[in-house]
Amino acid sequence: MPRGYEEGPVAEAAEARRDALERGERLEPRRRDPDRRAVYGSTDDDPAKHFLGWADEVDADQLFASGRAWGITVLRRPG
Repeated sequence: MPRGYEEGPVAEAAEARRDALERGERLEPRRRDPDRRAVYGSTDDDPAKHFLGWADEVDADQLFASGRAWGITVLRRPG
């Protein structure tokens, strides 16, 4: 008597995995890029809070100190 579940999705997934291995494909999930920190704030050109740049490319303290931007926040965003 067939077991049903073992002949359905599980068997299909196992066969697909075997086929992928034979083709030399990667089976482990790909790593996500690390999260990046995004700088948001307001400027004279656009007083509404908006994206100013990535924290590793824009110096938030310098933007604020120079008066070019205010209300600055740094948020973590997927890279």
